[in-house]
Amino acid sequence: MDFLHSEVSVGPGQAVVVELDRTANVMVMDGPNFQRYRRGDARSYYGGYASRSPVAVRPPSGRWHVVIDLGGGSGRLSAKVRVQ
Repeated sequence: MDFLHSEVSVGPGQAVVVELDRTANVMVMDGPNFQRYRRGDARSYYGGYASRSPVAVRPPSGRWHVVIDLGGGSGRLSAKVRVQ
C-alpha cells in the first residue's frame, strides 16, 4: 500500500491544510485508526476524497496522522501538509 504520511499537532480552532498536485484521498486519523489503515481494516477519519487543492480538515485538538493516498490508483503524488 503506497501512501504519504505526516504527523501533526492541532490546537483549538486550527485546521490541517493539504496542498495536492492531483486528486487524492486526504484522511486525518488518530493512532489506532492509522494502525487499522495500515492493516487494511475499516477505520474512521476526518476528510475524504479531495478533488480540489488546497483542502482543509478541522479535527478536534490533539495529535493526528495525516494519510494521503490515491485510493488504489497508480501514479505519483506530491503533497504539502501544514497546520493553520
